[in-house]
Amino acid sequence: LLSFLPERSNLAGVRHILLVLSGKGGVGKSTISTQLALSLRHSGKKVGILDVDLCGPSIPCMFRVQDNDVHQCDSGWVPVFVDQDKSISLMSIGFLLEKPDDAVVWRGPKKNALIKQFVADVAWGDLDFLIVDTPPGTSDEHISAVEALRPYKPLGAILVTTPQAVSVGDVRRELTFCKKTGLRVLGIVENMSGFVCPHCSECTNIFSKGGGEELAKHAGVPFLGSVPLDPQLSQSLEEGRDFIQEFPKSSAFPALTQIAQQILDGTLQRSS
Repeated sequence: LLSFLPERSNLAGVRHILLVLSGKGGVGKSTISTQLALSLRHSGKKVGILDVDLCGPSIPCMFRVQDNDVHQCDSGWVPVFVDQDKSISLMSIGFLLEKPDDAVVWRGPKKNALIKQFVADVAWGDLDFLIVDTPPGTSDEHISAVEALRPYKPLGAILVTTPQAVSVGDVRRELTFCKKTGLRVLGIVENMSGFVCPHCSECTNIFSKGGGEELAKHAGVPFLGSVPLDPQLSQSLEEGRDFIQEFPKSSAFPALTQIAQQILDGTLQRSS
């Protein structure tokens, strides 16, 4: 039975809700979501991740918890903890599939119902941040997620793009989506912003440069930073390791920690 009533809210203990959006697939929303969660965790925050990318739930693999099962308690589903300290919890459709290779071949209404159930029926407990990782585009899943979260006053959205014009064009549409749905844009992240050679540290701009910053300027929203392509980051995601802890000398490290710091600074300003 689906229950959407805010009265028995499992989100009552969640202080800030962030959505990670992009008009385009393959720009690294899940990567930014996981690294943002790890950065916030290293700042002493308790973080939840709600993976509503129903057709491509990759976050359980990025934390190496894809074989875990979700259990029920009195107030709903218990999310999966990804670390010993229980400081990052995760809910994903990946935990509900019988086989890891199963495809979610559902029409819109069934997807929308599951998203509403994810919002209403996951027992998050007390969290400083809930990061909602969304699928590509501006489809009905996005509308369902924004509408289901609206009663809980989300902090806003982080938009992820890669630097080239094709990607920036798609993310521009996402800005329009945010405007139409009344969702505040916290800022834009430019991911895969150049490749830093691990041997000579020279940065090569594979996908051109600066498109995300240009778009932020044009739209009048904050530019949160550029995250370069880094083999160590890819490797840590493949192996489910904590990049923020293990690779502080990486060129992507300062960019990722700076993005998290700006989110923290913004929440402090708004609560003061």
